[in-house]
Amino acid sequence: MNRPTMEDVAERASVSRALVSLVMNDSPQVSDQKRRAVLRAARELGYRPNLMARILAQQRTHTIGVLVDDLRNPFFGEVVDGIEAEAAEHGFRVLILNGHRDARREVEAVETFLQLRVEGMALVGARLDDSDTARVGMAAPCVMVAGGSVRSGVDTVGTDDRRGAELAVEHLAALGHTRIVHMDGGTNVSAAERRSGYESGMRSAGLGDLVDIRPAGDDETDALGVIDELLADDDPPTAIFAFNDLLAAGALNRLADAGMTVPGDVSLVGFDNTFISALRHLSLTTVNQPTLAMGRLVMATLLQRVSDGSGGPIRHTLQPELVVRSTTGPPRDGAVLSPAP
Repeated sequence: MNRPTMEDVAERASVSRALVSLVMNDSPQVSDQKRRAVLRAARELGYRPNLMARILAQQRTHTIGVLVDDLRNPFFGEVVDGIEAEAAEHGFRVLILNGHRDARREVEAVETFLQLRVEGMALVGARLDDSDTARVGMAAPCVMVAGGSVRSGVDTVGTDDRRGAELAVEHLAALGHTRIVHMDGGTNVSAAERRSGYESGMRSAGLGDLVDIRPAGDDETDALGVIDELLADDDPPTAIFAFNDLLAAGALNRLADAGMTVPGDVSLVGFDNTFISALRHLSLTTVNQPTLAMGRLVMATLLQRVSDGSGGPIRHTLQPELVVRSTTGPPRDGAVLSPAP
């Protein structure tokens, strides 16, 4: 079956091909009556403009590539929502590829974006090293989101992760907790700053000798072994600060399986304030990152680079806020934390 052409639309609407072209390019030079006739004819015929032909003619794709570290993490999805909202307001399309937490696959995704001639790229939580990120920045405008090294020389948008971790520790210390464990984010790009903030917060609270960092990861399954280790400790913690909300959710599930109550036996704080943290059965105390604002700022920065690529790297650092819900409270009254028989 042959696809309908612009000539077919012109014939059906009783107008010239040139006028159909003007309508398809949203030209203001066409009367409302003619525009309606052309669009009606196109709809009846099932005609769609040839996007590749338009790209070749205009030498513009009006497309942004977004590389996401892991689509299963709701934090990244919420940032992408902001990118898409801002992009739509400026007539840009967004292409999304998942890196699957694999730097090699991320390199392949970036190459795909370049072959598709995107006008800019957002690397959301990407694990590319500095040299690969720098090469991306040389090939197209690029904004790095939620971590990564400023040494790569590309624009960045993120939250003050160190300060966010300090807020979590300050909150727990103010409730009276001294044995506060940090479930670390492993190789995640934001892990080092949050780890540093935890250590700083512990020192500021006079708890520097009690710093306890347990290697974990960045999703719910990574919490399981860590919680089992903590339950077996002779001096178990009364509070846990998890790298992110997913890790905290995994910890909450494992504690419940062991018969522990939160916050009765253990207080728990996450990081990101994703939508899951507000679900009633979680009601997780967490550190908020303004994901929608971050996404919009990413797109605004890319648009700025597309229109004027001059100047040094732009650094946008947003401030975190603590959101207190139901998973934190004062430490248990001298009780020994142990799993239910």
